[in-house]
Amino acid sequence: MPRFAGKTVVITGASRGIGAAIAHRFAAEGASVVVSANEPLVDTVAEAIRGKGGKAISVLADVTDKASVVALYDAAEAAFGQVDISVQNAGVITIAKIEAMTEVEWDKVMDVNTKGVFLCCQEAIARMRKHGRGGRLISTASGQARQGFIYTPHYAASKFGVVGITQSLAKEVAKEGITVNAFCPGIIETDMWAYNDAAWGKLLGNYAPGELMAEWVRNIPIGRAGNGEDVAGLVAFLASDDASYITGQTINVDGGLIMS
Repeated sequence: MPRFAGKTVVITGASRGIGAAIAHRFAAEGASVVVSANEPLVDTVAEAIRGKGGKAISVLADVTDKASVVALYDAAEAAFGQVDISVQNAGVITIAKIEAMTEVEWDKVMDVNTKGVFLCCQEAIARMRKHGRGGRLISTASGQARQGFIYTPHYAASKFGVVGITQSLAKEVAKEGITVNAFCPGIIETDMWAYNDAAWGKLLGNYAPGELMAEWVRNIPIGRAGNGEDVAGLVAFLASDDASYITGQTINVDGGLIMS
């Protein structure tokens, strides 16, 4: 029997990149998948999963809005009966020197990356408690939850916040059979990292497209950038019965870039 047969997974930020890869991994292992994002592109992810014989629905949602988050988990229960695993993956970044960074940028990054994780965890826990089957909460942090980086104090703060939420909730819900963990992606080949390469490259020395990322990749012991499938493998493990004794942890998935 597939590892996640009979399980329902909600994944935010699932229209592309890491979130889409996680959705495909869970579907391939038998889960019913609810893919969510704030853009219609998420529909194509659900369609692709169904095209391969998997079970998936797509839901447009804004993770910074409580009513939208409630509607997302309502849709998951209406389609598949319960929520067993919730992956808080929606995230944004901007890159700017401190004198140029605006309050709007700060608030948006904190709202999506930290408040969004809180709201989704809050709602997922309520559904898991209602059904009494325990569950798994897994949130996307970042290498910047280990150490901040130049021109992104808001992003680093938001991701350190994810680690704090993870540790706090893990202690609160452990006795209910709910584990709470996070992961820290490093340099992953996604649209976000294409933006990072261009924005940091401009501020750090007018690098040509791809040059800065290539320079940083040379510092990765494994010798390559990661991909969505590298991350999805870790998330699937954390959601599995094999990880039932792991909670409150934040695990790096970065090819050895940061060892802590």
